[in-house]
Amino acid sequence: MSDFLHGFMFEHVAVRGAIVQLDAAWRFMRTLRAYPGVVESLLGEGLAAAALLASTLKRTHGSLLLQMQGDGALQLLLAECSSDYGLRGTARWSDPIPAAPLNELIGTGRCVITLGGNGGARYQGIVPMESNSLAQALEDYMRRSEQLETRMLLHADTEAAVGLLLQRIPDRTDADPDDWNRVQHFAGTVSAKELHELPVPTLLHRLFPQDDVRVFDGRALRFACSCSIQRVQNMLTGLGRSEVEEVLAERGRMEVRCEFCGQLYLFTAEQCRALFS
Repeated sequence: MSDFLHGFMFEHVAVRGAIVQLDAAWRFMRTLRAYPGVVESLLGEGLAAAALLASTLKRTHGSLLLQMQGDGALQLLLAECSSDYGLRGTARWSDPIPAAPLNELIGTGRCVITLGGNGGARYQGIVPMESNSLAQALEDYMRRSEQLETRMLLHADTEAAVGLLLQRIPDRTDADPDDWNRVQHFAGTVSAKELHELPVPTLLHRLFPQDDVRVFDGRALRFACSCSIQRVQNMLTGLGRSEVEEVLAERGRMEVRCEFCGQLYLFTAEQCRALFS
């Protein structure tokens, strides 16, 4: 099943989880902008991870924004999952960018997860970026920022972006510490091909044949960008009149392209000046 997020819970083990399978939506997002191979793979993993982490939230939290940034060749990796499971993402990098572990690509940097938006309160957690893969970085984030033991498996290629999330449920009095180790071990045997192609109930039964696992109804995922002319106008007014006038003096008009979807917004000098009148 394509472009779906399925949560699940073990009936007799203190573990919950989710599986994401993105194919058509991911292939569409790949057409919006050309990325170097290593950046594209990390962006796909980031989108899968954002959906997985969003599955653990109440929908009143609004959107989840996953951000990796640093002073290395990969300056920014950003993936967002909205409260209604719309996905978008972007990246910034400097060429040439090597095929290297994530911590080398990011350099000195940080992992930031922001919850909120939609007019509600915002929460932000920040930890240093020290891991060599995105999955490990997010496991580290959840352990250090949220005190949740987490296992995450991510994979992205030209056809699909997929992922598996496991979290140990805290404060369960019936929890057997060996169960967490066992579940992690079996989860680690899954292949990217299985994550992409197998129906979720079939996959979970293959991984955990001795456990009763309850699968929740799937959530449909899609590409969705929240850019609009109003938001761009707000951005221009936020820049200030003097900065906008500098661009107009050089170019005669203002051009703003959305980094997420590629939409181009054009403003004449008269339209720009009207924003400040």
